[in-house]
Amino acid sequence: MQLQGKVALVAGAGRNNGRAIALAFAREGADLILVARERKAELEGVAAECEKSGVRVLALLADVSAHEQVERVVREGLSRFGHVDVVMSVAGRRAHQDFWQISYEEWHKTFAVNLHSTFYLAKALVPSMMQRRSGSIVALGGMAAMTAQPQRAHVIASKHGLYGLIKALAYELGPYGIRANLIALSTIENVRANPEWYPEKKDGQYPDAELASIPLKRLGKPQEVANVAVFLASDQSSYVTGDRILCMGGKYM
Repeated sequence: MQLQGKVALVAGAGRNNGRAIALAFAREGADLILVARERKAELEGVAAECEKSGVRVLALLADVSAHEQVERVVREGLSRFGHVDVVMSVAGRRAHQDFWQISYEEWHKTFAVNLHSTFYLAKALVPSMMQRRSGSIVALGGMAAMTAQPQRAHVIASKHGLYGLIKALAYELGPYGIRANLIALSTIENVRANPEWYPEKKDGQYPDAELASIPLKRLGKPQEVANVAVFLASDQSSYVTGDRILCMGGKYM
């Protein structure tokens, strides 16, 4: 098992990509700290599924866009397991608004979820990783981390900042054996809690033109995202840092 003996914190673990990553980490032997902002029963359901793989799981509700709550989660996680080897930052916000309609509140909320949360997680856990001279920080990005799209100025800016943060962490923490990477996603088969964030979907489905823009001619699956996350979390990617892996069926081309 690729993650045997490791402890991984997955922020945004209650559903979709986060759930798939948590289950994949469990199958690979990692003990887990699973975090979600709400829906306690949903998170506990994921934890119960992970425990079937024989790993230890700590499930906590917390808003990772608030540094005080991140610090609480890290304290509880370190108290339970003694160390954390992998930080997996999944939480994201993807609201659609014309630039001139974006409120100050929405701008700051988007940055808090898409960018600040990863900073808070890294800041809370890097000191212990530095002592162990080992660690892997992985964040989910997307096309927004590399391109520009209409009605997403706040999302684009925050996700570009996220990739910048990942590269900065990789450069500064490399001497301590700590790696940082980004997984860039495109259209993945997920249940959307906020369908208004996905106006490109019609009646809950992506139009034919969307699939036609993907060389593989299909949507990605959460498990395929999880496979990349396992690679970046494990020692199989020991010489990969400051980089991004595109998990989008070739759409970026």
